[in-house]
Parts: sequence; C-alpha cells; structure tokens
Amino acid sequence: MPSRQRAVPRAALSSTLLAAGLAVTAPALAEPSAERSAKPLARPLAKPIASPESATTLSEISVSGDASGTGRPSGTGETAGSLTVPSVAAQRAAVNATVGSVAFVDATTFQNRYANTVRDVLKDVPGVFVQERYGQEMRLSIRGSGIARGFHVRGIELLQDGIPLNLADGSGDFYQIDPLSLRSVEVYKGGNALTFGATTLGGAVNFVTPTAYTALAPNILRIDGGSFNTIREHFQVSRISGPADVLISGTATNSDGFRDHETQRTRNLNANFGYRLAPGVETRFYLGFYDTDQKLPGSLSLLDALNNPRLANPAAIAGNQSRKVTTERIANRTSFELEVGRLDIDSWAIHKNLYHPIFQVIDQDGWTYGVAPRWAGTFDLGGFRNDLILGLRAFAGINEARQFVNVAGLRGAQTLDARQSASNYEAYAENRFWFLPEMALMTGAKLFSSNRTYSNRGGLPASPAARFANITYEGVNPKLGLLWQPLPDIQVFADVTRSRDVPDFSDLAQTNTLGTTFVPLAAQRAWTYEAGSRGRIDRLAWDVTLYRAELRDALINFTPNPGLNIPAATFNAPRTRHQGVEAALTLDLTEDLTGHGDRLSLTQIWTHNDFRFVGDPVFGNNRIAGVPVDVLRTVLGYRHPSGFYFAPALDWVPQGAFADHANTLKVPGYALLGLQTGIDFSNGVSLFVDARNLTDERYISDIAVVTNAATVAGGPAAFFPGNGRSVFGGVRASF
Repeated sequence: MPSRQRAVPRAALSSTLLAAGLAVTAPALAEPSAERSAKPLARPLAKPIASPESATTLSEISVSGDASGTGRPSGTGETAGSLTVPSVAAQRAAVNATVGSVAFVDATTFQNRYANTVRDVLKDVPGVFVQERYGQEMRLSIRGSGIARGFHVRGIELLQDGIPLNLADGSGDFYQIDPLSLRSVEVYKGGNALTFGATTLGGAVNFVTPTAYTALAPNILRIDGGSFNTIREHFQVSRISGPADVLISGTATNSDGFRDHETQRTRNLNANFGYRLAPGVETRFYLGFYDTDQKLPGSLSLLDALNNPRLANPAAIAGNQSRKVTTERIANRTSFELEVGRLDIDSWAIHKNLYHPIFQVIDQDGWTYGVAPRWAGTFDLGGFRNDLILGLRAFAGINEARQFVNVAGLRGAQTLDARQSASNYEAYAENRFWFLPEMALMTGAKLFSSNRTYSNRGGLPASPAARFANITYEGVNPKLGLLWQPLPDIQVFADVTRSRDVPDFSDLAQTNTLGTTFVPLAAQRAWTYEAGSRGRIDRLAWDVTLYRAELRDALINFTPNPGLNIPAATFNAPRTRHQGVEAALTLDLTEDLTGHGDRLSLTQIWTHNDFRFVGDPVFGNNRIAGVPVDVLRTVLGYRHPSGFYFAPALDWVPQGAFADHANTLKVPGYALLGLQTGIDFSNGVSLFVDARNLTDERYISDIAVVTNAATVAGGPAAFFPGNGRSVFGGVRASF
C-alpha cells in the first residue's frame, strides 16, 4: 500500500494542504462546486469560482489507503497528489492565493469537446485573447502582449509543469501543447507571474500534465473526429507501485482543415516518471516528443476572406508553404520538503528542429536548456504570518539558423548561415506579509540579465560578409500589492507591477535601412496597475479585474508583405497605453427543473481591450491594430444527474479590429453560435458532440497587421478567414 505524500502548493508551502477525507469534485456547468478542502495557509477561496463550461463531474472520493493495487482509492478520481505535483484542488488553491488577476482551468471543463488548440483550452478565460489562423497556428495575447505579432509568442511565458517551454530568446510556439494530455491550466496575467520568475507584459500560462496520482482514471482511451476529414486518437495509461509512479499519454491527429492547403498531421507523446527517494524527497522526470506537419494556406484579401474563405493564397500553394516542427523535451523536478518550506529544483533541455518554407525556406535546429531552484515557505515574522518565495533561473540556448530560396517547398540556393545564442540569468522574490488575519501585503522583485548574440558566417552570394552582433538587456522589475479576504469566499486585490519585454531574434535580426546586423531596439517597459475581485455569494460567482498599463518603447509589429508570409518588422513606439476589463460572471439560474436534481446556469465572459498609441509622431492616438475592442462569450448550461448535459454558446465580437495602425481599415464584427452536448455514463464511457459556427458565419479570425492599408494597391492580403460550420463527435472510455 503506497503511503500518501504531503501535497504542497506553490504558495505558502510548509504543511500538508489536503488531509485525509478530502472530497474532490470538478466544477460543473450550472452546478456549484462540492469541493471541500482543508483551509490552506495562503487563504485561497474556500469554494472555487464556477467554471464557465464543464462536461464531467468527478465522484466524491475519500483519500485513504488503497487495497486495489492500483495506487488509488476504490472508485474513480484522483488522490491528494504527490510532493512534486500537488492535487488539482491544491493547484487551484495556490493560484487563488495570488495577489492579482489569475485564472485556473480544470481539464474536465474541455475534455468533452474537440479541444485541438490552445484556443479550445483558454477561450473561457477573461482577458486572454486567442484566435486561430489555421490548424495550430494562432495569436495569443494577454493585455496586448505581442498585440501585432502573428507568429510565435512574445510577451507571454509558456510553461509545462512549471518548467519553461519558450526558447531562450523568449519566443515560443504552441505545437507541443496537447490539450488531451493536460490536467489543468494556470493563467497568471502580467506581473502576477512573478511566482514563476516571469515579468513580461502578458504574464505566464502554465500547462500542467497529469501524473498517476492526479489522472482522472488509470486508463483512458478516446477517439473523436468530424468535419474537414478530422480524426484523432488518444490514449493514457498510469500506474503507481510503491514509491514509483508512471504515466504515458499519446495523441495522433489528422485533418484536412477548413481551407485549401491546410492539412494537419500531429503526433504527440508525453510521459512522466516519479520516485519517492525518501520521506519528504521526490524526483520526477518528464519526457516529450512532438511532431507537427502543418500546411499553410496563407492570408487573403478582405474580399476573398469573406466571400471565398476556403481559398489558399496563391503564393502559399506555389511555395508549398508549411511548418514542420519536431521537438524532444526532457525535464526534471526534484522536491525537498524541509522543516521550513519546500525546495524545488527544476532542470530541462529541449531540442527543436524547424523546416518552414514560406517566403524563403527557414531551416533551424537548436537546443534550449536551463536550471531553476525555487524555495517557498511560511514562518512567523514578529508574531505575524509571512509567506516567502525565493527563486533563481539560468537558461540559455543555441540555434543554427539557415535560410534557402524556396523552390516549391524545397531548399534552393542558401541565403543565410547564422547562429543565434541567448542566455538569461534571473533572481526573484515574492513575499506575502499577513499584517491582519484577512489582509496581506505583497512585495516582490526580479533582477535579470538577458544576452542576445548573433553570428552570420557569411560566405554566400546573398550574404557574402560575416557579421556579428551582441546586446545585453538588464533591469529590475518590482511588484507591490494588497489582498483583502473579508469572507472565506470573497477576495479583493490591487497591485502595481513593472514589466520588461526583451526583443527576440525575429525582432533584432530584421532587415533594416541602416544596414546593421541588429535593429537598435530597446526593451519594452511598462507599469501595470490593476484592481479586482473574485468570489461567490449564494448562486453568483464572479472574477472581475480592471487594469491599466503605461508602456514605453512598446514593441510594435507590422507585416511588410502579408501575402508572402514575410515575418513582421518591429519598431519601438515611444508611448502606448493598454487598459481594459477582464470579467466572468456565472449565475446558477435554477435547480430541479424536472424534479431530479438537474441544474441550469448562465455564464458571461467579457474582455474589453483599449490599446492605443499616445501622442505618437506617426499614429497619434490611434488604436493599435490587430485586436477587437470587445470580445464576449455567453454560455447557457444544463446538466442532469444522469450525466446528460447541454450547453449552447454565443461568441460575439460587436466590432472587428483595425487591420492597420493608421486606422483606415476595420474588419466587420461577427457572432458565432455553438452547441456542446453529450452524456457521461456511470461505467466511465462518455459520448459528446461539439458543433461550431452553426449559422456558417463568414468572419475574420485574425489579421496580419500593416501600417497603412490605404497605401496598399487593391488592399492588403492580410486576413485569415474563420472556420465555417463544423461538427465533431467522440467517445471516451475511462477505466
């Protein structure tokens, strides 16, 4: 019989968070949470805010011994987690203890829909703007981070199991995020990501994979598919044996896509192996293999995007444009439970190979590696409770960057032979001082030094001379905040944070009229002020934040030739302002409609984006292009105790975004109607149907931003049409 491990969350981690007898219930649509947990030290909400959507509710379980040989208590569900990865309830508690705007997504809220991309995972989180371009290519922006960046990720740190996924220069991709291999997602907006050492404008998103302790079942088999000749298979198997545990999951996806030349083939494999070395000492290894082959249909004119949305750009077909990415990842977390607090030591290495025919063939191969020790604990300070986090991060990477003439997707003459090297050294601290039982003062800071080195070897007809560039960015990012918890189910917070976004190699090594190897770009700096509240009173749950960010030297992008998929140019805008509202409200409307314990709820999500230049010498006070002002999502959910659920949803953008910073062209708004329904049987089998854009609306999903659309003859080919009507269905067996 395996012994229970002490599950310690990231904030205030010096005692067992969950005790024997914990009842774990996933939040369900139109269903108040039944989760009961011991009150953690960091005073998170006693009852988590209801999730906007959920398809499955776990049975209540009692965490006690196990006589089945599986390492789990009898029945279904999760145990209290382990030292390296706490239970989902403990993860939620740690997130809610943050002094600032955060969000927690349990994988049960998206497992019964066709969750293929990061958008399917995060579309119910207010303040997160994520739009698909095609396949797994998308735009992710939080509070305007990388607002005009249509490729990679900038201004947001992506993590898996708390360990960075981004390349060492800060750029990142979504291709190794497999929604079916996730157990939860933690969103830390802006400076609230200091708990990981991240202090960019957008913050951090942590994708947490299951372990054998937190998995929904020892074995999961799933197959789904539907429109666009889509089919996907998934498996997950996990076991616990004495001090050891192991979990392996894999997903294969094949889809022709909505548009011509959009075929997608992905193969993902995730595994982790944990071992309890001694009481209070545990190590866990993570392994991952991710292979993506995605054809790129390119962007269209506004006329074609709205009237012939299935078309591919002729240049995309002629160049057989695609993105082929193969990534291998190995990481380790070793955790020590000390007499005071807990020490985690993370280390990782990621190998990535990219073959990317666009305007030229981009052929890259590189490694990213790092180490990050982190201590968190609680102790008395002058008779008051104090929670402290201390961390270091050192990570670097080398990328061999080659380019060739694109000959129908094959390498022609070589045009570039370069090496990109990046290194980062960071130290951070975050402290919560509880000067009153219900009120805490948050202070924190991060010191960083980031170096970018570029070597162009030359010797090519297109690049005859060797060139070299080197630049280092340094700074200090402080944070100050206040948390007030007047009732166990209500929190009010306010904070101010400093962020810095360092340019990546796509920004620095762009072609420029000065003829320099690096464009002279400053790091983007911002002060962000936010205030908000989250909680529940009776049948109403809410999560509302208002924020304002004053930026200097904002990294703004525009696309010089969107029709050819030429990467965007970057410049520093002297002053910009990002402000907005991030709001989610859930109201439990009624119960017992049929007299059998069924429930009906209504959820409204609203993201308001007011992003502008401020007295810019070129753009004045114009809106920054690329993101609409208002994004709304409404979900009406019904669930019956038999396991049947029904949830129509409306996604509404009242006014589309500007396509250019000169504000001469705006795309139309749109409304999309969707429907999710299915049934969860008591034997572990689930059936679901996920229908999208039922009215077959023609709309613009994303834009390759330009400076001034009025100066482009015939209008820019800068628009990506959204998917038409689609229906997906699937079956899942958990046993």
